[in-house]
Amino acid sequence: MGLVSRRMAALLGGAALAVIATAGATRAQEAGDETAVNEAEKTGRVTALQKIVVGAGVEKVAIDTPQSVTVIEQKEIDDEQAATIGDVVRDIPGVNVTGSDRMLGQSFNIRGIGAPENAGDGGRIIINVDGVQKFYEQYRMGSFFSDPELYKRVEVLRGPASSTLYGSGALGGVVNFETKDASDYIADGQTGALRIKGGYNSNRANWMTSFVLAQRFGDADFLLTGNYRLADTYLTGNGTEVIGSNFKTWSGLAKGTFKVGDEGTLRLSYQQWDSDLEDQQLSQTSTATFFGLIDRHVVDRTAIAAYENPFSDNDMLDLKVALSYSATSNEQRDADLRSMCSPGSFAVVCDSDYAYDTWQLNAQNTMEWSGDNWENFLTVGSQSSFQTRVADAYFNDGAPFPVTFHPEGTDLKTGLFVQNEFVWDGRLTLIPGIRFDWHKLTPDDGVIDPGTGLTAAASDDTAISPKIAAHYKLNDTLAVFGSIAHTERFPTIDEVFSTSSSSATFLPSLGLRKEKSNNFEAGLALSGNDLFQAGDAGQVKVTGFYNDVTDLIALASPFSPGFNDRPGFVNINRAEIYGVEVEAAYEADYVFADAAYTWLMGKDRTSGAYLQTIAPHELALTLGGQLPQHDLRFGWKARIVAAPQDPARRSDAPIGTSTRYARAFDVHDVFLSWTPKEGQFTGWEAYLGVENIFDRQYKEFLMNDYANGRTFKVTLSRQFGW
Repeated sequence: MGLVSRRMAALLGGAALAVIATAGATRAQEAGDETAVNEAEKTGRVTALQKIVVGAGVEKVAIDTPQSVTVIEQKEIDDEQAATIGDVVRDIPGVNVTGSDRMLGQSFNIRGIGAPENAGDGGRIIINVDGVQKFYEQYRMGSFFSDPELYKRVEVLRGPASSTLYGSGALGGVVNFETKDASDYIADGQTGALRIKGGYNSNRANWMTSFVLAQRFGDADFLLTGNYRLADTYLTGNGTEVIGSNFKTWSGLAKGTFKVGDEGTLRLSYQQWDSDLEDQQLSQTSTATFFGLIDRHVVDRTAIAAYENPFSDNDMLDLKVALSYSATSNEQRDADLRSMCSPGSFAVVCDSDYAYDTWQLNAQNTMEWSGDNWENFLTVGSQSSFQTRVADAYFNDGAPFPVTFHPEGTDLKTGLFVQNEFVWDGRLTLIPGIRFDWHKLTPDDGVIDPGTGLTAAASDDTAISPKIAAHYKLNDTLAVFGSIAHTERFPTIDEVFSTSSSSATFLPSLGLRKEKSNNFEAGLALSGNDLFQAGDAGQVKVTGFYNDVTDLIALASPFSPGFNDRPGFVNINRAEIYGVEVEAAYEADYVFADAAYTWLMGKDRTSGAYLQTIAPHELALTLGGQLPQHDLRFGWKARIVAAPQDPARRSDAPIGTSTRYARAFDVHDVFLSWTPKEGQFTGWEAYLGVENIFDRQYKEFLMNDYANGRTFKVTLSRQFGW
């Protein structure tokens, strides 16, 4: 605890300085003034830190949540004219996209957790779509395949404290995607709407078309959407073509929402994303072109039946139940190196089929008590899932054989959680919680235990994820918060039962221990209204954190002596990741601004070596203006990124075949939107933007390809109602 205390003291000292520097511009509110939330509701203006957070327990605004959380809503997604999921989250503090900007090569990194070379990162960062957990893991592929047009809201909960509600092992955090609803488009007094949209991106000749059809029949709402994207390969800042970055995808969502009784709601939905392409890079997450090209058909499906009822006349009932099915498949054919197809390492170039099929059942209930100056909310729930992993490769004569670096098997999980939220006098919030999880991994017949010569036995284990968080408002302007959280991550099928990689063969890792994380957070939050003019609002939230991780799971070095006679995945001793995140927001009648700064460090505590999953320090700025009388909104965005912390990685000249080298950069964008609310153009919306204005040649440290060069974007949409 001595080291932890010193780290946190240093972090909080820096945090306090940042807040004090900002506080000079913040006038204290008079007693009895409206809160920032009420003021935002009154004026219709909501800053980034006044947005409602629904994924951390009882609904509350982001500035009052004792956790680092960022909410991206429809307005920001539209302003960004996002073409990939990575475009949506790129400006969030502590969050990065890893791998590449190829459609099939993107994964997430949160607070130094996540990299394209690491197995199991899908378990370290939990991805949910309407509450359904998504998971995909394949050699040199991304982990989440979808289209921004399907979503109206994204919440990113950073840090292991989210494990209590979402599943053990969320070392990095949780990303929650929320799909669109018919009610988002049907205006008051109307029963239906049709929205048609089209967009163009100059760099990769990227075309997008979409439609939304919403209809209300009495107590039932129906939504049907369809999206299609077509793009060529993109060019970097110096005009280099990134081979294999072209894509062609379609996606759609069908959703029905039905009122059941007085307050119950039943939702049935199905969404699908489909990409069927020829001549794609086999390696989607790196510049390893020696693997050649391949034809690849990837399909992602999610089906959900969910029921919820707040039972407003019964404080002991607020029920949510959901049954879901998730399936992701990848069919690969006709690789350039198909003639080299053989079992083991060279199975990667064979015709092959990979898939994950998952059934999930989630249920939770919230009970409420209250007194004269206190409220208490107790949430209890359970989550269970059964996942099947499929991998078949085929000899050139069509005969199938197992893929040993992507072993087949099943993963059965069930968890129980309890979280309590106590609020006293509207000032003190205490949130203790605990979760118990059990899982069982069962390999296919092809996985052999070297000790017995027989099929490896199934393995099971348990995990516990306790936490306690607190938030205290010293006054209407200043609040402090903190949390302590522990979580444990189970090894994945890949880590336990794999017996080969792209470069070597090895034994299954049957004795792997689960990863353990102890995370400490503390921070300050400032809120103010009427700062420079009546009705404006500004907030600053500073969070310092320290994450101590033990028994990290990693692939052993294939160059170490005796590698072929040892398990391929091993537990390494300890790692520490610590840093500071600063979020600031301001909104007035005619101007708005957002800022996000991340200072992050991570090291192996045994060797002192830098962790290669830690993104460089970064400052993201947005400064904009708005003319409400003309329905115009415009602005400038900048990302200023430092060089990698490890001096040995500060180069543009990769050593060997690695591309984990980068240098400092800054990149600038501008945007303009026109969304008329009255007059003859009501229903039209127009979005214009220029990304990488100065055509910088740069590479993100966690990306293995150089980024897009200068890109002009335009999007037009028209909505009709009846």
